[in-house]
Amino acid sequence: MTGQKTDFPMINTNRRRFMSASVASAAFGSGLLASLNEGRAQSDEVIPIGQMASLTGPLAVDGIEHKNGLEMACEEINAAGGILGKKLAPVTVDSKNQTAEEVTAAARLLIDRHGVHAIINGYNVGANQAEYDPIADAGIIYIHYNTSIGHHEAFKSDPQRYFGVFMADPAEYYYGVGLPVMLDRIRKAGVWKPTNNKIALVTGSLPYSIVISNAIRETAPKYGFEVSFEEVVPVPTTEWGAVLNKVRADPPAVIANTHFFPGDLAQCQVQFLQQPTNSLFYYQYGPLLKAFSDIAGEAARGVLTSTVIGILPDEIGNSFRKTYWAKFGPKAEADPGASTYSETFHYAIAATLAGGTGEPGNADQNRKIAANLQRFVYRAPFGILRYDPTINAAIPYPTVSADPSIAMPHLLYQIKDPKADVPKKLIYPEPYNEADFELPPWFK
Repeated sequence: MTGQKTDFPMINTNRRRFMSASVASAAFGSGLLASLNEGRAQSDEVIPIGQMASLTGPLAVDGIEHKNGLEMACEEINAAGGILGKKLAPVTVDSKNQTAEEVTAAARLLIDRHGVHAIINGYNVGANQAEYDPIADAGIIYIHYNTSIGHHEAFKSDPQRYFGVFMADPAEYYYGVGLPVMLDRIRKAGVWKPTNNKIALVTGSLPYSIVISNAIRETAPKYGFEVSFEEVVPVPTTEWGAVLNKVRADPPAVIANTHFFPGDLAQCQVQFLQQPTNSLFYYQYGPLLKAFSDIAGEAARGVLTSTVIGILPDEIGNSFRKTYWAKFGPKAEADPGASTYSETFHYAIAATLAGGTGEPGNADQNRKIAANLQRFVYRAPFGILRYDPTINAAIPYPTVSADPSIAMPHLLYQIKDPKADVPKKLIYPEPYNEADFELPPWFK
């Protein structure tokens, strides 16, 4: 990864002005579609929209919400007139454990049996782009949150072939780049005064986690940190005692665990507090889900976690969360639901402006939709969804772009109240943050 910007100025944007301006773009959704569909007769023809999601297995906690987000968006889009009078019909196929074989088989089923015009996904982290070729052969749009640097490489290898494949969030690489930046900001604020500059890396065995750990190791020295310990753990795992004992033998300032299953990470935190060290504990993504706090209980308080698809604490984000809970219940995880919800709306608007959708084999129409997806920015509950046309993927603020109006924010959270409906609070970056970092209660 050369030529990528990793140093950036602090943005002194006025938060209230920025958020108020963003609220106006909420019309870039149901209201806009209703206007585009005005006066158009409703058709009996339906547009099948596919999804590969883990409805069973350890990742079903997110997969079910990805399905919910797609279905909720389709309902709202249909209520606004659909796409030029045609209603969307969501079809979800279980991708189970997200192996390359399972995900590819699901994609082929959606295309060959259901004839979907687009596949709108959450993540399938184990597929390693294996599903790209059957989708490219069909010439349809595929939007996902696989969070993989492999997407960049695949797209750049043949942009014409993979024109319709979009990754709606930044690559996992930038999680690793961003963590030392965030730690440096906390240290400079003076609330946290580490006794050393060591980071211990505990890495899940999936490529997603390995890429993040590699990027942390690469970036840490630029901000005065060093990786003093590394170990790869199997996935899934609930037994953390052995690796935690090794970490305790040389207590670091920070422990970064890049595995991401929420139940596994909750067990790690509980076992860490049996003999805690004065170390900040960062977990990749998992604590974003309330399942982490429900399992870890009070042990979760003070934990750090991050994502690029967290719902922002502003008018748009809060309104979406309230609507989502009203539909699916207060225990539903609105954050992953927001991802597929937003992708679906962005696709529907792009297709409507292109004059309609394209079935398998209609690459010409789908190229028009792809061009619109690149052209038009969408304001989602988690911030700005904008595709860099050189990689057909979102880029992060502030790690790559210092402009929050054109990039998706990389959000750092701290668990403040494990019993709350939303246990986490956003502490970074400006202008999105709602709370300050606090020293975890296990520090002596």
